[in-house]
Amino acid sequence: MRKQRKVIVTCAVTGAIHTPTLSAYLPYRPGDIAEQAIAAAQAGASILHLHARDPETGAPTGSPEIFAKFLPVIKERTNAVINLTTGGSPEMTVEERLAAALKFRPEMCSLNMGSINFSMHPLVEKVSEWKFPWEREYLLNSEAFIFRNTFRDISRIYQLMTQYGTRFEHECYDIGHLYNLAYFLDKGLVKPPLFIQSVFGILGGIGPEADNVVFMRRTADRLFGDDYVWSVLAAGRHQMPVATQSALMGGNVRVGLEDSLYIGRGQLAKSNAEQVRKIKGMLSELSLDIATPDEARAMLQLKGADNVSF
Repeated sequence: MRKQRKVIVTCAVTGAIHTPTLSAYLPYRPGDIAEQAIAAAQAGASILHLHARDPETGAPTGSPEIFAKFLPVIKERTNAVINLTTGGSPEMTVEERLAAALKFRPEMCSLNMGSINFSMHPLVEKVSEWKFPWEREYLLNSEAFIFRNTFRDISRIYQLMTQYGTRFEHECYDIGHLYNLAYFLDKGLVKPPLFIQSVFGILGGIGPEADNVVFMRRTADRLFGDDYVWSVLAAGRHQMPVATQSALMGGNVRVGLEDSLYIGRGQLAKSNAEQVRKIKGMLSELSLDIATPDEARAMLQLKGADNVSF
């Protein structure tokens, strides 16, 4: 992996996993998503990973009309790299997942590198009363989810988004996903530097143990040499420990309420910015500097905020 001096902090602001009942601090209205994204950028996040939610119910949506209510606001008030999801939620079709990225042509979008079982159903055990009727069934039904990301799907996203100069956050939930990425690199559908986001602790993916983090890093080194930039995220209570391990190994980090609702044991985070400030403090204690948005752009060879369609 290429050596670097500064750490890219990504903040995933709302996602499609957690539901409003699980935390009153999870943003789902456009104004709240914008406010929390801006505050996360001000706290030190150089990349903002964004999903949209139905403003009435908090349910995940791929609607470009909803994205349009917060993307321009965030762009106007921050210099952060805006990274749009193409993962959406496991219930969405590939067309629904792609709609916003195709319309807004961001500097970066996420790209999931393989199909997996993806389940959040154990979260139901923690709740007796729900804010919205859809939440319980959504989480329970995830026991039967297959998060579809076939070779054809991935190839299509590469071909559609690369023509707009959009680059990718390659989300790898298991070791095999790195080999899938190596296949597409060999086929010439993606060019270095690759931004690899290793994902740990999702039910259906690789576990968050320290040995797995090392294994993922060593496999990426073997497959990609100096042609990639490595980042790590971990779900739930594993978020901060695994992020710290990544930083100690020369990697980058992702935090945010998409990945964990907590700031400490049994303590809900009151905002995305709170998590960004915490990881920034931990990195500072390790004598590591945070990359600015423009430094992240240079590291990842992004096209720049002036070349998007919002």
